[in-house]
Amino acid sequence: MSAFRIRKPFTDVVDSAVLPRLIHLSGDLYAAAFQLMKLLPAQFVLQRAMEQGQLTERSTVIETTSGTYGLGLAMVCRRLGLPLILVGDTAIDSHLRRRLEALGARVSIVSGQAARTGGIQQARLDRVERIRARHRSPFTPGQYDNTMHANAYGRVAELITESFPQVDALICPVGSGSSSTGIAGFLRLLWPDLVLIGVDTPGSVLFGAPNGRRRLRGLGNGLLPKVLDHSLFDEVHWVPAGDAFAMTRRLHADHTLFMGPTSGAAYQVGQWWTRHNPGGTVLAVMPDEGHRYQRTVFHDAWLRREGLAGVEAPREPTEIAHPGDLEDRWSRYAWGRRTRDEVVDLRAAVGAR
Repeated sequence: MSAFRIRKPFTDVVDSAVLPRLIHLSGDLYAAAFQLMKLLPAQFVLQRAMEQGQLTERSTVIETTSGTYGLGLAMVCRRLGLPLILVGDTAIDSHLRRRLEALGARVSIVSGQAARTGGIQQARLDRVERIRARHRSPFTPGQYDNTMHANAYGRVAELITESFPQVDALICPVGSGSSSTGIAGFLRLLWPDLVLIGVDTPGSVLFGAPNGRRRLRGLGNGLLPKVLDHSLFDEVHWVPAGDAFAMTRRLHADHTLFMGPTSGAAYQVGQWWTRHNPGGTVLAVMPDEGHRYQRTVFHDAWLRREGLAGVEAPREPTEIAHPGDLEDRWSRYAWGRRTRDEVVDLRAAVGAR
């Protein structure tokens, strides 16, 4: 009789890729490295919708995305045989768009002209509603307001608790907020003192900073998702694009871990936190692999064109008194598990004195 444990092969590529690899980087710092993190909520939400009768074989899935959530939906819809329409904008990567279309998705692009009022995100949501009105049985997963997306990450929290006796700090890049809300929300049931550190980027409005151009795509947001629970966060870091790109390349060079730039931002914050809090286990969430960024983040000529070649990420963030003070540099704010309104109103209260 064989001494080896027999493992059955995966019958679905989606099932094989939804959970992260847990990797020791150095000292107390570990990574939860996903192949494609958004694949997990895409699979979870569509499966639950089918179980509840909201999604049927006659449905058309319609969603707004210009990034990896669209790829996750395209993979799941292809496996389920469901038509998919994705509404994006001109910032969508051309290679990603070709892959989406190769998987059968129809991609509808919102131009800058359409986004003159309300911003590009609102223009995309408006187009989703117009497309929905033309279909008899539309289903929109709602990545920004459907709390089922956060619930999907219970499987990740379960994997973490099975792999570590204790995690003291969780570093989470924040876009829609579903992964940070989901993972931390479940882990706090077991480890209530877990420190949650959100990683955002300048130009994002998620945590009360000024709205502006975001050079680091996939991190931050121009609108406020309902799935994001601000009261879970202990502190927030804003990492600019140049720092994130430099740290993404360093992550690859130092650990041969080939990830995207949001992972580089998490790595930067994770290294800093580990240096300042020795003895505690730190886990940095890394959302996707680096293949989409070979002609950008990992391409020297592209970095030179963008004026970001040779950037050296600082070792320390700038401490800020309020998110409204944020400038285009790595900054840190003690959020203190408050709501967004509490933090934003704090500035108004100080100004009224």
